[in-house]
This record gives sequence, C-alpha cells and structure tokens, in this order.
Amino acid sequence: MTEQYVLDLQEVDRTQVAVVGGKGAHLGGLSRIEGVRVPAGFCVTTDAFRRIMAEVPSVDGLIDELSHVNPDDRDALRTLSARIRRTIEEITVPDGLAAAVTRALARLGEGAAYAVRSSATAEDLPTASFAGQQDTYLNIVGPTEILRHISRCWASLFTERAVTYRRRNGIDHRTVHMAVVVQRMVFPHASGILFTADPVTGNRKVSTVDAGFGLGEALVSGLVNPDVFTVRDDDIVARTIAAKQRAVQALPAGGTREVAIDAGRQEQPSLTDEQVLRLVRLGRRIEAHFGRPQDIEWCLADDGFRIVQSRPITTLFPVPEAGDRENHVYVSVGHQQMMTDAMKPLGYSMWQLTAMVPMHEAGGRLFVDVTPRLASPASRAALLDLMGKGDPLVRNALETVLDRDGFVPSLPDTGPGGPSAGGASIPTEADPAIVTELIERSRASVTALESGIRTKTGPALFDFLLEAFEEHKRVLGDPLNMRAIMAGMEATWWLNDKLGEWLGEKNAADTLTLSAPDNITSEMGLELLDVADVIRSRPEVVAFLQDVEDDDFLDELAKLPGGTEARDAIEAYLDRYGMRCVGEIDITRPRWRERPSTLVPVILDNVRNFEPGAAERRFEQGRLRAWEKEQDVLSRLRALPDGERGADETKRMIDQVRAFAGYREYPKYGIVSRSFVYKRALLEEAGRLVRAGVLHEKEDVFYLTFQEFHDVVRTNRVDDRLIQRRKDAFRSYQALTPPRVLTSDGEAVTGSYRRDDVPDGALVGLPVSAGTIEGRARVILDMADADLEPGDILVTPFTDPSWSPLFVAVAGLVTEVGGLMTHGAVIAREYGLPAVVGVERATRLIRDGQRIRVHGTDGYVEILS
Repeated sequence: MTEQYVLDLQEVDRTQVAVVGGKGAHLGGLSRIEGVRVPAGFCVTTDAFRRIMAEVPSVDGLIDELSHVNPDDRDALRTLSARIRRTIEEITVPDGLAAAVTRALARLGEGAAYAVRSSATAEDLPTASFAGQQDTYLNIVGPTEILRHISRCWASLFTERAVTYRRRNGIDHRTVHMAVVVQRMVFPHASGILFTADPVTGNRKVSTVDAGFGLGEALVSGLVNPDVFTVRDDDIVARTIAAKQRAVQALPAGGTREVAIDAGRQEQPSLTDEQVLRLVRLGRRIEAHFGRPQDIEWCLADDGFRIVQSRPITTLFPVPEAGDRENHVYVSVGHQQMMTDAMKPLGYSMWQLTAMVPMHEAGGRLFVDVTPRLASPASRAALLDLMGKGDPLVRNALETVLDRDGFVPSLPDTGPGGPSAGGASIPTEADPAIVTELIERSRASVTALESGIRTKTGPALFDFLLEAFEEHKRVLGDPLNMRAIMAGMEATWWLNDKLGEWLGEKNAADTLTLSAPDNITSEMGLELLDVADVIRSRPEVVAFLQDVEDDDFLDELAKLPGGTEARDAIEAYLDRYGMRCVGEIDITRPRWRERPSTLVPVILDNVRNFEPGAAERRFEQGRLRAWEKEQDVLSRLRALPDGERGADETKRMIDQVRAFAGYREYPKYGIVSRSFVYKRALLEEAGRLVRAGVLHEKEDVFYLTFQEFHDVVRTNRVDDRLIQRRKDAFRSYQALTPPRVLTSDGEAVTGSYRRDDVPDGALVGLPVSAGTIEGRARVILDMADADLEPGDILVTPFTDPSWSPLFVAVAGLVTEVGGLMTHGAVIAREYGLPAVVGVERATRLIRDGQRIRVHGTDGYVEILS
C-alpha cells in the first residue's frame, strides 16, 4: 500500500482515527456538518510519523525502557521521555515528506500563518480525551518553521504528562501514533470553550460557555478568568463576567504575545447574549452529529464562529436508557450493595435477571428507577423514610430533586404507601426456629441447583439457568425471608428510637447486637482466625506462605511438615466461603476458591496479630458485653415511672434483634453461593467455545450479556469487535465515580448531611457503630494489599462481606459508601468496631499512616496528624 503523508481536512472523516489521530478525525467530521465552519487545513498522517520513527531505530530501545519504568518514578520518566523527544526532534524530515507538506501549504497560502497541532491516535476518543497531553503551536509562518513544529508535535507524544497518562490508563506506548493537523490561523476577537453538558453536575440539558478576549491560550493557560455563561432551554440562566486584564494575541511575523486590555473593556462581556445563544445552538448541532456531549474550542472572528476542536466529554457518567422522553430519577444499586466498581456485562446482566425489581445499566453500574414511587405522595414518604434510614445522602439527594418544580410529576394517591417490606407480619415474639428453617431452605435450594446443573451443556444450560433464576427470585422473595430480615431491622430501629427517648442512649442497638448468632459474615471473619491457629504453630508453613505468589500453592503446602493440616484448614474454609470475593455481586470477579492467594496476607496478619483461641474469646466477649448492656438498660428502665411495661417491651425487642439481626447477612450468602454455581457452569461452556475456536479466551464471555452469551452458544459465532468495544468501554467506566442519585438529564445529585454539630475540619459521615477510637489510618483500596497492625483503623471506599476477615484485625472503620444496614455497618456492630460510613472522598482526604479519631456514635472523623 502506498504511504500517504498528507490529507486535506475535507478528505477526512471521523472513522480515520488510525490515519489522522483523534483530533484530525474530529475536525474532519466537524467540517462536514452543515453550518459549522472549521479553519482550512490538512493532516500530516501517521504514515509520516512511522516513517520518521523508522529513521532512528534507537528509539525502539528507549520506548522498551519506558514501558518498564514504574509510573510513579517521576525522575526516570522525565529523563527517558526527554531523550526520546530530543531524538525525534533531531531527525531530518525526509525530502518526500517535506515536499508533500510544502505542496499542501502552497495550496492554502504559503505565506499565511498556521496553527500546528498534535493529533494522537489515542486522543479525543469516546473513552479518553487525553486533553492537554500533547502540544499545539500557534501563528507559525513559513514552510521551514512549520516543518520544525511538526517535528515538535511528533516528539510531544512523549511528553512526561502524556507518557504518565498512558501508563496509568493501561495504554501501550507502541500502539499510539502521532498525526499533525496544520490549519490556517484565525485571529479572533474572542475565544473559549463550550461544554454542551454541565461538566460538573453532568446535566445534559445545561451548556456552559467560557469566553475571553483574543486567543484561547489565555484561558487554557490560566492567564485570565473567563466570562462564564450557563444556558438551558435557549435561555441564559446564569452569567459571571470576569475582569479580564490580559489577552494573548498573534504577532504579525509569527508567534504570540500577552497584551494588556484597556481598563474600559476589562469588565465588558466578551460575547453578547445573542452570540452566546448562537454558539450553544451550534454546539447542539455538533453534539447531535457525534452522538454525545462535546467539549468544543471555538473562536469568534469578524464573520462568525469558527470551531477549532471538538472532543467528547469523557468524565460524564452515562445515563440509563429509558426508551422515552419523560423525566426519570435513578438510585444507585451499588451504594446499597457496598460495591460501586464497574461491573462487566455478564455480571450486571445476570444481576438484572435475578433481581427482585427492574434495574437499568449505565456506566457498568445498576440503577433502580424510583420515579413512580416519588410521584405518589404516600409511596414517596415511605421511600424517603427507607432511604433515609439506610443512607441519608440518598434521601437528601432525592429531596433536592423533588424541590425542583415539575421534574417529578405529582400523581394522586392511589391508596396508602404500603407497609414496609415485612408488613404487619413481623413476628411479635422472637422465634429462632424461623431463622433455622430459612437457612435450611437456602442450603437445600443450592444443593438442588448443584445437582440439576451437572449434566447441562449448550443451549440446554441456558434454558436451565433461566429457570434457576426464577427459583433464585422465589427464594429471595419468600415472605418468611422478608419477615425475618425486617424483624431484625425494625427491632434495631425501635431500640435506638425508644432507648434514645427514654434513657438518652445513642445507638444502643449497636452494643445489644454484639455476637448475635447465625451471622454468616462475622463467622467468616472469626473462622479465618481459627485457620491462623492451625498455621501459627507450624513455622515452615508460615515461612512458605510469606513467599506465596501463585494460586496453586495448596498442593505444594502439603509437602511441608504440618502442611497437610494447614492445607486441610484452608480447604475447609474455602469449602464454606470460597464463593466470596471483593465485588462479589459481579459474577465475573475471581472468587477466593479461584484465587486462594488473596487470603494469604490476611491469614498471615492473623498469625502475627492474635493469640490462639482468639475467635472464641472474641465472640464470647461480645456476647458478654451485649448481655451486660441488656441488664443495664432493663434495670434503668425499671427505675422509671411505669418502667416495668417499657422494660418488658424492650426485653422482647432485644430478644427479637438478637434472634434476627444475624440473619440479615444470610440471603446475600445464599445469592453468592448460587452465583458461583452458575459461574462454574458458564465457564465450562466458555471453555468448550475456546476449544471449538469460537472464542480466543474463556474470559471473553465476561464482556457479553447473558443473552448474547446464549446466542453465541446457539450459533457458534461471536462478534470479536463487540467484545473489544466492551473491553474499551469497561476500562473507561472504571475511571468514573457513580452517583448515589442520577436523573434522566444526566445530573449526578450527591446529597449532603446538613449538619452543624461537628467540629471544624472534621469529615462528616453516618454513625453506624457506636464508640470512639483513635489510631493509625490504613487507607486500603485492595484487600490483597492489607498490612494491618492491632489498633489500626481501616479506611476504604466500600466493604462488601468479603472484607469481613480484615475487621477482626482493626479497631475502627471509615468508608466512603454505606448505610445503617449495609454489610460493613452490620459487621462493625457485630465486632464492636466504632464505624462511620458515607464519608465522601475519605480515601483521598485521609492519608495512609495519619492518626485519626473515629466518632462512631456521632458520625464524624477527626484528622489528628
């Protein structure tokens, strides 16, 4: 194929990213939109870049070195990237390439001024904007200077910031190539940036315009504050006019300079209202063409607006597809499940198929549409009450949306809001037999699933699974199951309310539920202490585990003195809990049984930090504290006027909370147990597809929905491009933070605590487990990186049940996500750990190793050092 070094912008469209880079492809697409004016120009293609790189083979070795440098080693990155840039800039541009550029300049006007702009193949893409990662040069005059600046653009692929960005986003340096866009300069009166969606809130119906006098470099570089206009529904709803003291202007002979703006103009708007609205309409046209919100660079010259760049806004959280144009309000499922990471398509589609309510996917996360319940006053009150008890930030965010006139339609009441999920059937007497019966039902259901799935393959497996999903929902929706869950929750709420009212006790249920029976998640943490007891007295085993890196270590373990007993203890633990893992609601996540090395650091921490018999002692200490608290509150109640009746009611509720609070964790255990059975069968099917040459690797099916996987099994055909697109999308979703509440306008509504009873500088959250503790903060983002000492306080984004083994080793807990009845809160109370959850940005505001004080009763965290 003949190499093509130069393409006119008019010849380019948005499909040609590999040839002209992201910026060039976008500009080519822009130039084809009716009514959008793009400065004339051409692209120096990636063929030219490859030709240049081939001129100096030594660059290959330097790029190899760069690929192995730790992205946090700033000095090494800076040194190596500078050497690569120097090498590229010193290459003489080959005659044929230089001639192609010179001919293109002659067509446009050789003596004119040009902007020379980098355009990388990984730039301005839907999943990553790479804004500011490479270089742009303005007002360049003459072929010699333009060629020199083209070389500088090629070299800018290896600026320190571009190299670091690629490393952090998992992009191989060798897969990215550099094209260069050369365009006629525009000498504007004003310029700036237009966002066709609000870049802060995500609202797709709001546009913002940043504007200043002269070239846009003044705004980009931070030289001046811009005028800011906010536009909604073709109306300017807010404006801020800045004092613009300086501007950047082009020099006649080339280059740019800063100039002072006359005092009389400094506070004048850089655009008229009519111009702002015209610009926003133009932006909407561009957005419609590209199919997603855009970040647009524009300039205003004598004869109208010119668009000099448009890239997707990659930081916006996607909006669930509703299939209509009505307003919708969505609540995050991940915040309720304590797992806000992105899920892969097989994971979220199977959660949707087994969920008790319809769920909508966006950004790899799931949301529930609560609009119908908000629309009716009776169901609205019940929903807000339930959400407020779980996570006050969700309630506050919903109230923020409700305060907006007309966003949520108000429907007439169709009757009462309905009882809470347990209804009037909440048992008046605590009957532990109910819990025993439910656990036996769940075990029997899993055993039947394991038996029934063994012989199923091909399409028959998927038919069987669809029936199994219905059984899954039947088990979850069993009225007895809901009654048991609500019995514990209602008793907790009753005790906290009444003992607060009668005795001034805050969160008394926290202590009364210590070491409650039948809590499968707290048992999971304590039983790993028992595993550590087996290993502790076997020094060869401890030494071996300290060097474990692979997941096949259990076979090797048996060859050591005492290794068979250690292996049997770990195997027995995995038999009961091996279906669990961090992020376990996503079936595609590796389970402990699949990756047992995950548990090794936690086992070793337990060996180091605890004495033998710690699990039994800890459970008994908690049970005794709960009993002493019970005697204390009952005796204090009896001392009050008419206290016997209150004491009798309280005793009944204490019995109820202890009988049912532990069961709150069991349904999730049943769900995850069933999910692991599903996963094993599906991976067997994926293995057959790999052996048949249909799939490249088994894990490719994780990027298909359940129905798509079913179709592949039926047809023995797969769309490899779809899988690759899904992998790219998943990688981009991992960088996004999901909101608690999201509207159909795309607005992420965060909510606030609205509290004024905390010290200045304290981090506010939700109190979920009483007590105050001071200690060293351990900020841990990955359970496998845990290295804990007694007295440490765990600070982490979220804790689903798989984090429970860490709870036995810490003195307190702080999380960014959570509510009163989410898993981390329940287990913190069970273990007696002071805990505050829902602390926004805790892992960024608290540094690892700082001393902090956690106020688990009052719901805030103080940073002490």
